[in-house]
Amino acid sequence: MESDSETHSGEDTTPDDWMDLAVDSPDGSPAASPAATQKPSEEEDFKLSLITWNVDGLDLEKRPERSRGLVKYLNLHNPDVVFLQELVPPYVQFLKEQLVNYLMIEGGRNGCFTGMLLKKSRVKLVESEMVAFPTTKMRRNLLVAQVIVNGQKLCLMTSHFESCKENTAERLKQLHVVKRRLKHAPDDVTIVFGGDTNLRDAEVTKVGLPATVCDVWERLGKQEHCRYTWDTSANNNKTFPFVARCRFDRIYLRPAIKRGIPRLAPDHMALVGLEKLDCGRYTSDHWGIYCTFSAE
Repeated sequence: MESDSETHSGEDTTPDDWMDLAVDSPDGSPAASPAATQKPSEEEDFKLSLITWNVDGLDLEKRPERSRGLVKYLNLHNPDVVFLQELVPPYVQFLKEQLVNYLMIEGGRNGCFTGMLLKKSRVKLVESEMVAFPTTKMRRNLLVAQVIVNGQKLCLMTSHFESCKENTAERLKQLHVVKRRLKHAPDDVTIVFGGDTNLRDAEVTKVGLPATVCDVWERLGKQEHCRYTWDTSANNNKTFPFVARCRFDRIYLRPAIKRGIPRLAPDHMALVGLEKLDCGRYTSDHWGIYCTFSAE
């Protein structure tokens, strides 16, 4: 996929069965999150909340019900920023109609791709771009958004790195692209990267991260209950002849390092999507990560 500074919209029409499962308010209009129209408190002004989630949009089984489950989770947690991977055009259309208090930025048009949701009341978009991974065989890229939150400059990045164990070499190249962005961003900008990286710990060690960058899970004490985001021993959306527990989904933070600029630090992390939906399946074969940051 070629680099592109424009935001693209999915052109597929939302199927009727998706619309039948819309999450409505009592008067029949699409439901917004509880705080959609509320002005953030002073305490909230010093925080940033984020969810990153591979939603497995390519899986057709119970997809409308699972998309409805995603909307309910997002309305419950009401994050400022959402990073999504494995979106497909009908899924994007559904989210746009349901989450009217968010701006959707899409990282592609066809197949599956990444996306971002930015809460309109909290996050002001300055510009966005898609950065190509030149040698990807899976149409993967890096979606980047420059935003303003409470007067502070943030660079938000999400990606879905090349999948499968045999594609280590390509994943390392993709991590290098992210590393350069983390290392060379302006000193007055806070950078948050999150997504389905498919990374193994040895691969991260091989590339290395800049000293100014932290892995949020590690910074918060490597809590065991948040370690595995793809866990076939607990999530049976997919059937495999093996058990795998992997920390594929990761969040990296590089706080602004210029003197006088508030430095964000992670203060909470939890997995979401751990409950089965009424349809008997989970929202995705991945757990989502919910994370909050506060100024130090």
